[in-house]
Order: sequence, then structure tokens, then C-alpha cells
Amino acid sequence: MDMLRHTVTTEQQGRTVEDVLQDTYDVSETYLKRLKRRCGSLLLNGVPVYNTARVTAGDMVSFDPADEAPLPIRPIPYPLSIAYEDAWLIVLDKPANMSVHPARDPEEPTVENALAAYFTGRDNSHPVSRLDKGTTGLLSVAKSGYIHARMKTIQHAGAFQKTYLAITEGTPARCRIEINAPIGPLPGSTYQRCVRADGAEARSLMEVLTSKNGRSLVRLTPFTGRTHQLRVHMAHIGHPLVGDWLYGERSTLIDRPALHASELTFLHPITGERIQLCAPLPEDMQRLL
Repeated sequence: MDMLRHTVTTEQQGRTVEDVLQDTYDVSETYLKRLKRRCGSLLLNGVPVYNTARVTAGDMVSFDPADEAPLPIRPIPYPLSIAYEDAWLIVLDKPANMSVHPARDPEEPTVENALAAYFTGRDNSHPVSRLDKGTTGLLSVAKSGYIHARMKTIQHAGAFQKTYLAITEGTPARCRIEINAPIGPLPGSTYQRCVRADGAEARSLMEVLTSKNGRSLVRLTPFTGRTHQLRVHMAHIGHPLVGDWLYGERSTLIDRPALHASELTFLHPITGERIQLCAPLPEDMQRLL
């Protein structure tokens, strides 16, 4: 991962390196402290400096956005379907029945295990938003903690939107339903969620694309990020996902909830470019249709 470089403007003259980095790259105080401890990670005109050094217009401020060292994750080679990659980010089309984080079984390959084998140098995997083990589709991963923090800021600013395709049991009464139903833990369960009055705000949009043979292909857009949100919301309106054993019923036609993260749009945390990605419907969901 390359150094990030910024030429000091006339308006920034006389300020500190710390001020410049916070204004230009939204670098947190915690991250600045880490840079201070890492030799050669914070430079002014190519020379290591403290973050309190004063700058002049035309000076070049540089810092290393990479992590200090590789994370202790076991590399397990696994074929990856890469939808997008640059020096800062990688977006995968995650397969079905693959966990994002290391599993209880150390031999089971997960997204982070596969990326530990794929990356070289000091790149690390920092998933920006998680997908359930059974869910397929677009998963964005930052290559350092700093980029991860920037992506989280973009999420909170509303400049990160993911859209899903799902196959539901039955045909919803209306073609478009806005679901505003708070979600919280199901009493007595450490894993399952439910709609409850004292839960956290949860909002989703459901749009029916087609219906046939007692099932529907729908587009789902989450506006909040609660655990199992789309699965809980669809079950709440009486149309659980096909194959969703937790909130509906098991199916002989598919061995997982029929849910796929099909579209992702976000503003790049470094370049500001608008990135739009699509992932085709996986084979098991195509067969259902």
C-alpha cells in the first residue's frame, strides 16, 4: 500500500502536520498516535517528523495508511471471485455457505482466511459490512484499519448503498412495501432476532420484481444495518425467504436462505470516485426461478 501524499495549500500554511492530515484525510487522533510510534510513517518533505511540526505552502505531507503488521489470521488458499480491487479496497462476490470471519473449525476456509492467503505485504482484511454465512454477493473489504474507518464514515454519511435480491415464499400483497419495524434479540436466544417494540430502529424497502408458482423474486434495500434485518423483516410481513430455516422453513430446493447482495454503490474513501458494482444471481437462486 502506497504512502498518501498531500501538497500543503496556502490556506493550510502555518498549521501542524496533524491539522493537515485531519482536514485532508480525516485521520483520527488515535491513528495519529500510532503513526507517531512507527518510524518513517509520517513524513514532511520526505523527512520523518512529529505531528506537531508546522507546515508551509507547497510542503509535501506523507503518511503510511497500511497496518503496522499482518493480522494473526491463518492463510487458507481458496479461489476468490473479485468484483473490484485497488490499492485500498477489495470487493468480493462471496459464495454461499462461507463465513466472513474465522470459524470454530480451523480447517474451514472463511473470507478472512482466503484473503490472508491472497494478500501480500502488509495488506490485511477488514470487512466493511458483513454477510451471513448463507448469503451470497458483494462484500467490501478494506486493506487497512485506516481505510476501514474511512469506509465506516462513508456508510454513516449515506454514501454507501447495497441492494439485495431475494426469493420469498408467497406473493406480497403490494408491489412495494416500506418496512419500518424495530429489531432486537429474541428472548431466550443469543443468535436469533425478532421485531420488538423496544428494539433498534430498522428500515427496509421491498419491491416485487416477479411472482410465479407461489414464490416471488424481490429487491430488498436496507436503510439500517441490523443483524438478520432483511430476513427478519420479510418473515415479519409473512413472506420469509425460501430456505431460511431460522425465520421460515427449510427447503429441499436450496440449502440456505435465498438472499444475494446484488448491487453496491459507494464513494471511494480516497479518490472520491463513485463506484458501482453488480454481481449476477448465483446458480442455486437461478434454479429456484
